[in-house]
Amino acid sequence: MTQAEIKLCSLLLQEHFGEIVEKIGVHLIRTGSQPLRVIAHDTGTSLDQVKKALCVLVQHNLVSYQVHKRGVVEYEAQCSRVLRMLRYPRYIYTTKTLYSDTGELIVEELLLNGKLTMSAVVKKVADRLTETMEDGKTMDYAEVSNTFVRLADTHFVQRCPSVPTTENSDPGPPPPAPTLVINEKDMYLVPKLSLIGKGKRRRSSDEDAAGEPKAKRPKYTTDNKEIFRSLPVGYNISKQVLDQYLTLLADDPLEFVGKSGDSGGGMYVINLHKALASLATATLESVVQERFGSRCARIFRLVLQKKHIEQKQVEDFAMIPAKEAKDMLYKMLSENFMSLQEIPKTPDHAPSRTFYLYTVNILSAARMLLHRCYKSIANLIERRQFETKENKRLLEKSQRVEAIIASMQATGAEEAQLQEIEEMITAPERQQLETLKRNVNKLDASEIQVDETIFLLESYIECTMKRQ
Repeated sequence: MTQAEIKLCSLLLQEHFGEIVEKIGVHLIRTGSQPLRVIAHDTGTSLDQVKKALCVLVQHNLVSYQVHKRGVVEYEAQCSRVLRMLRYPRYIYTTKTLYSDTGELIVEELLLNGKLTMSAVVKKVADRLTETMEDGKTMDYAEVSNTFVRLADTHFVQRCPSVPTTENSDPGPPPPAPTLVINEKDMYLVPKLSLIGKGKRRRSSDEDAAGEPKAKRPKYTTDNKEIFRSLPVGYNISKQVLDQYLTLLADDPLEFVGKSGDSGGGMYVINLHKALASLATATLESVVQERFGSRCARIFRLVLQKKHIEQKQVEDFAMIPAKEAKDMLYKMLSENFMSLQEIPKTPDHAPSRTFYLYTVNILSAARMLLHRCYKSIANLIERRQFETKENKRLLEKSQRVEAIIASMQATGAEEAQLQEIEEMITAPERQQLETLKRNVNKLDASEIQVDETIFLLESYIECTMKRQ
């Protein structure tokens, strides 16, 4: 793991769970798997604090454990899961878009708590929704439960591994740590809940429940007759027009949709690797244009198109003067957007008898850009924390004033009294708060945008590595 990734993990753990959890988590990221007492010794933390920190990390699936033959339990950080915490706002927003406020709150509760029983989630979400409703209106448990089932069917949520029943019935001494298992076919089974009732305006207690239906596995290839039957009625597309669209997609040079065979109209498949490669390439082109200008971007696209090309050919094809073309090529070479391949004519590798070919290694360039994205996200988080810390006193004052106003409104205070409390924050302070809010919003938006690039590059790299 690179230093940029470790630093980003450190910032995320500190922001979500505090300094002690961050200290233990980063130590495991740096050292690999370690037993409890070694972690406590190496970090200079008390055994009790280490246990609590590990409980938090295990609860949120950020640390896994393994029991070795000699009975020693070792803990190991799941670095990729820590980095996924960047995407929590996106997960919540997506479920809100697809499953309204109920789906949003279900996913939010699970992300906040790491693991919960379905009954506990249903009760908490129903209570939270009831609190936002008008007096006299409540949210039915059954409605929340139905949304939970839909989230499981579409694999937004899944079951946690559990202790097998054979281990519970073993009369011998208990193992140092339980072995958790789950069958893949049971991952999206949803419990049958016996909950009857509606949300309350105060928190209710948790209950456990146990199991039911199975989500269907999506098909990734299909012929034009399944496709045709699956079209929504409102589309009003005839079979002939559909065939023309499919032919256009299959013949497109980008090859996002592939076709195999002709029987039954042929089988069609979406080529995700081609799509990811095109998106990653477009991202690299965009970065080159932003950093080095449109002429460099023209050279970059030319090298991509020709695969391997000499400097003289770059000058001719891109129609750029020799000195400028040389400077631009070396600039991109030094920033690792390009690489240079030497092909000697003779065994002595003499420069005068060697071809020097420029090429773009998309995978290598994507890794380099991904590393820079991790550094950018870490810088954004640090800047946001700095802005908040610098205005801490003013933020606390604003929160106190808002709390007083809310309390007075609840007791039916007059408008003049509320106005007097609001004037406790002066005009310059209010302007300072607006500036802070605007800056923090920009930093938050930038984090989300950079994370979109991270997601794209990670997906491309993972997909490419699997194909090799």
